[in-house]
Amino acid sequence: MASFVDRANVTFKAGNGGDGGVSFHREKFVVNGGPDGGDGGRGGDIVLVADSNLHTLLDFSYKAHYRAENGAPGSSNNRTGKSGQDMLIPVPVGTVIIDKQTNKIVADMSEKGKRKVLLQGGRGGFGNARFATPTRQAPNFAKPGIKTQEREFILELKTIADVGLVGFPNVGKSSILSVVTRARPKVASYHFTTLSPNLGICSYAGVSFVMADIPGLIENASEGAGLGFNFLRHIERTRLIIHVVDVSGVEGRDPVEDYRLINKELEKYGGLDKRAMIIAANKMDLPSAQENLPRLIEEANGVPVFPVSAATNQGFDALLGKTVELLSKLEPIKEFAEEIVLDDEPLRGFEVERIAENVYRVSGPSAESLIASVNFSDYESMQWFQKTLRTSGIIDALKEAGCQEGDSVQMGSVSFDFIE
Repeated sequence: MASFVDRANVTFKAGNGGDGGVSFHREKFVVNGGPDGGDGGRGGDIVLVADSNLHTLLDFSYKAHYRAENGAPGSSNNRTGKSGQDMLIPVPVGTVIIDKQTNKIVADMSEKGKRKVLLQGGRGGFGNARFATPTRQAPNFAKPGIKTQEREFILELKTIADVGLVGFPNVGKSSILSVVTRARPKVASYHFTTLSPNLGICSYAGVSFVMADIPGLIENASEGAGLGFNFLRHIERTRLIIHVVDVSGVEGRDPVEDYRLINKELEKYGGLDKRAMIIAANKMDLPSAQENLPRLIEEANGVPVFPVSAATNQGFDALLGKTVELLSKLEPIKEFAEEIVLDDEPLRGFEVERIAENVYRVSGPSAESLIASVNFSDYESMQWFQKTLRTSGIIDALKEAGCQEGDSVQMGSVSFDFIE
């Protein structure tokens, strides 16, 4: 059986845009063919797909870096380069994607078949045919494609279920799941038999719903004790919590204290104690259960308590009837708001700073893209570069920073004197 992994750190990168081509028409008896360099192809997108056949993030433990295909450069005869192929990445239904840098949710793959373009590929650069004008008939330069950035994400699997069974280890959650659904989870009389959430489809009174058996919680689970910290997130989507309590106290624990402690952990994790809840007082077939039941009902303070026995299959009609009644009134399964839409192209800005006496530096994606576009051995390309420095606002920004005639300006690997 595959290991259950519900959290993974991954790195995604969309494809770079292809560079524009520099080419001139060549044909017999045509002496001076015009520019015919095509545009570069668009880079491939990173696309997530919610796959109902996946139930774990285990695959991301073996492969954590994903890169979409780059766009191809433009070529002669105004041929646009081939666009990069999108990379489709299947994830389990219920996976939430978090931007590691901002800690914000950028995608919630809550529905089977949902597709999400997480990162867009870079645009292809313009070929030299795009820069031809009546006065510049043979441009010997082109634009590079947009280079995309690598981004780190956290993938978290939050189980999608209408009902979640929670409680201390060995209180009978798995046994109850096996009684009311066709699921066959591992059942044994030792703690932490269940190491991952088990799901089952329950049908009662003509209504079907998904029930999840959440691994046993213990005190301080919300702070990382036991297995609870890893699996509390699987309760976040549940519409209704069935709090399973061993009312017999057969293991020497007080059922009332168990109820208090689990509620405390649900509260500390993020107010999950306020979720709609009913109590399954399990193991009613054992001694002391009848004695402890009134105490539990009093502690519940109005939360419905249903005495049941998974061992003898008794009491579940009333429990399931109440479950169906509540589900008909509760809100649909929680979906997490996608807080931001990522702009996966580099920021189109630049910065000007004074780095020494009479020396200034222009940096940033816009500056880097401009430098990469210029053929410094070509007169017309240099003219275009000087014009672009002015129209882009770089000249004005340098003057505002104090740059004067004759001062040195650095842009990438290029240095030049500032001359108005």
